[in-house]
Amino acid sequence: MNNHCLYCDTVIQEDMSWIKLLFGSPEERLCKTCRGNLAVIEEPICRKCSRSLVELEREYIHVDMCHDCFRWEEDPKWAGILAQNVSIYQYNHFLKELLARYKYRGDYVLAKVFSQDIRKAFSKTSSDLVVPIPLSRERLLERGFNQAAALAREAGLETFDALHRIHGEKQSKKSRDERIYLKQVFKVNLNESVSGKNILLIDDIYTTGSTLHHAAHALKEAGAKSVAALTLARG
Repeated sequence: MNNHCLYCDTVIQEDMSWIKLLFGSPEERLCKTCRGNLAVIEEPICRKCSRSLVELEREYIHVDMCHDCFRWEEDPKWAGILAQNVSIYQYNHFLKELLARYKYRGDYVLAKVFSQDIRKAFSKTSSDLVVPIPLSRERLLERGFNQAAALAREAGLETFDALHRIHGEKQSKKSRDERIYLKQVFKVNLNESVSGKNILLIDDIYTTGSTLHHAAHALKEAGAKSVAALTLARG
């Protein structure tokens, strides 16, 4: 039975080798062309958020940190709240369209495209709990599933719903400053469940970092030892 690309529906032609024949290999979900359109983030990157520093003006680079992260760390309220974010891909045009189909058009199966890379990135982290960023009730009903939780699930990660969202406005419509100075949008479900734990947040895209910083702040206030993040893309 032929395997088809989940994005363009082209039949996937896989190169065979003795290793694949003897031990098998994970099923490829994208054709070579579509897979090649995903831009993996490569060094040099911001040590805090994984932003590529290659095309960033020198005035916006602070040694090994981008200007956005420098501003987060300068603010006493946010300094040290989010230990680090690891992103896998650059948020280019192809990934933007792929994620639009996944998130907004309900194409859940596309979560399988990223499972191998998420597992590989996760293997380099250390945590006690994996916590997906929650959606508001309205957004969950609208989409039918939580895209962050689905990415983790398809990668075989066990997740814990430590947070719920108490603010339902779409943050994508707000400026960076509006996002940062919003009232807290998350609440911890049970403080005892996160107290003393090293937590890894899972989400699809890191843009301004506001969502992850607010989530991390709520978790740290509830007693979490440390909070880091793993995201699919760095916007």
